[in-house]
Parts: sequence; structure tokens; C-alpha cells
Amino acid sequence: MTRISFETITRKAWPSAAFTLGALLLLPGCKTEQIFVEVPPWEPAPAEAAGFMGYRTSEASNQGQTVCGQCHNSKQSAWVLTVHADAWNGLQSSGGAQEFCEGCHTVNQLGNTSTIEGGWLTTGDTRYYDVQCENCHGPGETHANNPEASNIPLAPLSVGEGLDLGCGQCHEGAHHPFVEEWAQSPHSHVVGFAAARESCAPCHRGQGTLVAWGENANYLEKFSDDPLPVVCGVCHDPHGEAAFDGQLRFPANSSSIETQLCSKCHNRRPEPDPGSSHGLEPHSPESALLVGTAGWFPPGADIGQGEILATHGTENNPNFCATCHVAMFEIDDPSGDFLFNATGHLFNPIPCVDAEGLPLPFPNECSLSPSERAYPGCVDSGCHSSEQSAASALTAASTRMEFLVEILHELLLEVDPNLDEPGGEIDATNPTFTVAEGAFFNMELAEFGSAEFGTNTVLGSTTHNPFLMESLLIASIDAVEEEYADILPRVSGTDWDAELEVVLQRAPVR
Repeated sequence: MTRISFETITRKAWPSAAFTLGALLLLPGCKTEQIFVEVPPWEPAPAEAAGFMGYRTSEASNQGQTVCGQCHNSKQSAWVLTVHADAWNGLQSSGGAQEFCEGCHTVNQLGNTSTIEGGWLTTGDTRYYDVQCENCHGPGETHANNPEASNIPLAPLSVGEGLDLGCGQCHEGAHHPFVEEWAQSPHSHVVGFAAARESCAPCHRGQGTLVAWGENANYLEKFSDDPLPVVCGVCHDPHGEAAFDGQLRFPANSSSIETQLCSKCHNRRPEPDPGSSHGLEPHSPESALLVGTAGWFPPGADIGQGEILATHGTENNPNFCATCHVAMFEIDDPSGDFLFNATGHLFNPIPCVDAEGLPLPFPNECSLSPSERAYPGCVDSGCHSSEQSAASALTAASTRMEFLVEILHELLLEVDPNLDEPGGEIDATNPTFTVAEGAFFNMELAEFGSAEFGTNTVLGSTTHNPFLMESLLIASIDAVEEEYADILPRVSGTDWDAELEVVLQRAPVR
């Protein structure tokens, strides 16, 4: 028998009390005392299992009690609530169970640093059912038998250069190509200079993000000099402790940008910062655009910060960013046979598609026609009745946005031909903030995006909040024409106040 001490178990003055590991409750008003719990030892792992322990016994697969969980009780208690803990039954009840699927639904060398085949693949023992601790951490026999003399095997967060490590060894393939799509997304790229800067690390270095979010668990790359990109384990909690859908560390279905997962990073410099050398350009303003707080609000313009919402930023869109950016859809070939299951982990809401309808990675070099792009999030969410209606709405709004950006751009070139280069009315190194600088920021906000990934167009701002963006551009044009009337060779002659009033009449407000 193994004698384990728990100093945080509580109990009332019951005549008798039986406690089992993994099912302990801390009750309000209970007295905390030290008790001892006798638990049976685990069955030795088969010699051919390559050190994988799995469940405590072959019968324990029905109880969900792993060998690891007998000591690491909090992790065990969280893990049993995840789909990983029911991976074997999930496969068997899927209607498509085949032998080659079993490796990703059982304990073995897939997903960890072990290079030796073991666990289920060499024994066929039911103790290796499900995706358990050792799937990520590797064989635990040495540590389990002598924990004081050996460290806990560390799980990798990297997915490997060939998608051959960690999550990448199972969450791949035509039916669930999470990692293949992720590898083609901006999240898989490390911005070297940003990852190296302490102030940027919370969003540009995977290790830094986890620290910023209060995650202190150890993992293989935690102290590595090589920065991790935004890998699976940054957004998803492998242990499921956060208890949010998808094992996310923060909820995706929250319209509060203080708590919403994507907004933890996609809410940087949404308004001009005269004190920064880069303060005349937005950095990552998407969430603030959705809720109507991004941009420079020209004095005198009847635009209330935080009052103009896009439909995408209201309670009508409960999944917030994920509705569009993590839209899943299935693609069949012309005969109706399954071809591909897009998981949305390109994080591209309207990806270009090839001749078979398969989503293509960034950059986006195609028209807005539904024959060249996929609009699954727009239709499946119920916002638009068809892909064509979504494409038409986007085309009309983005055309209007491009028109306004062009007018503002021409005006700013007249005011300061250098635009944001040092000197002139638009100069981030000069602490005096000008109307031209505010208008320049709004112009950059309208075309915010990455040149590398081809997203530096008006499509992003048009989708995130067309009413706010159009209002800010109109008000900026009006402000520039008024402020610099004596140096502008000409003004448009348009009644921009009337134009703004029309937009504000259409805009949804709080």
C-alpha cells in the first residue's frame, strides 16, 4: 500500500468518511485537517510499453484514474473534464473508427519527445485508452517509481518543424488539419525583434504570453532562448483548468475586451499615442474597433467614443472574433464525397479558395466574389442569408471606404508631402499633436494590416466596424479641410457635416 498525505482535505464530524483521489470537495465552513488516505499501488506497466504507465490498472480505464493523477490530483481533476479523457470512446462512437486512428486516441509516443514506440501501440492494453498525461509529457514510469530521484517529464509546446511534435502529431490530417492550417497563419510566425523586446513579449513570444497570463507550469521550452510563436498551448490549456469551451485559457464568447481571449493581444494602440515614436500608427486595434473605441475622434465631430458599434461587436455576435476568424466548414468534391474539413485555424475569415474550394493561406490575392472566396462565418453565424449577400455588403462598404481613404490621403499629401517622415505637420518625434496627425492615424486605421500577409487593405476595418470607420474618415477630411484651408490649393466642396450625419443616422449605437 502507498501512504499519501493531503493537508488540504476537509471533513465534518461525520461518523465515517471515505475519500477517493480525484473526487475531493472543499466545502465552506469545513475544518481543514491532515488525514492520510490509503490507495492501492498501480499495476506495473508491461515491459514492452516503453515506460508508459497509462491508467492505474487495465480496469481503471472505466474510472479515469491515471497513474500520474494519483499524486498530481489537481491536474487529474481538471483533465477528466476534457474530451481527451474520453478520446477512446469518442473514436468508437464516431461511426468511422479504424485501426489507424487508434494511435491518436491512446497513450503512446505520439505527441511527446519519446522516439520509442510504446503504450497502446505495443501492448493493446486498455490501460492506455484515451489521451492521458503521458501523451504530452512522455513515459512516466521512472518518475512514478522514484519521484524524488527524477524530474517530472516535461511536455513540449512546440509542434516541431515538420509538425512532428506535441499537438502537431495528432491534430492534423484532412479531417482535423488544425496544425497544418495554423502553420500557414500569422500566429505561427515569430516577429524576431518584437519577441526579443520585453514590452512586446506578452504577445510576440509564446513563453512571454503565458507568463503575462499567469501560467507558471513548466514545459520543455519555458526557458529556451528561442521564442515560441503563438502555438496551440498558448491559447488552449492542455489541462482544461480554465473550463472554457475548446479548453481555451480565456473565453472566446465574451464581448468584454478585458476578458475575451483574442482581445488580450488584439487591442494594442487603438488610438494615437503622441508620446511614442510609432504612435501615429495603430498596432493591433481590432477589438477596440469592434466596440467603437478605436481611432482619433476629431474635436467638434458628433461621434461619441464607444457609442458606434458594428453588428459584429454587439451581443448579436456572442462568439465575437471567433465567429468570423475561426469558422469551420466542410468541403466535398463534385461527387459529394468528403474532401477537407477546414478548422478555421488559418484565422482568415474570408480565405481565398482554389478550384476545389480549399482555403488558401495568406496573402489574399483574389476578388471578393464567392466563387473565389469562402464566407462560412458570415452565413453559418446567421448574420447573412447567403455568401453572395455577404460579399455584396462587403464590396459596397469597402468601395466607399477606399474612396474616403483616397480623398484623405490626397489632402494629407498637400499638408505634408513627407507624411509620417520626420518634419512637417505629421511627425511622431514632435510632441505637439496636430490635426493632420490625428487624420493620418485614422487613415492608417482604415487600412490597418500586414503587408507580409496582404491584409493591409480596408477590408479589415470595413468588417470590424464600417460605421465607425466611415464616420472617422469623414470627420477627419472635414477637420483637415478646416484646419489647413489656407494652405490647401483646393477643398472638395462637399458638405462633410451632412455626410457624417447620414452615416450616424444609419449607425447602430449603444
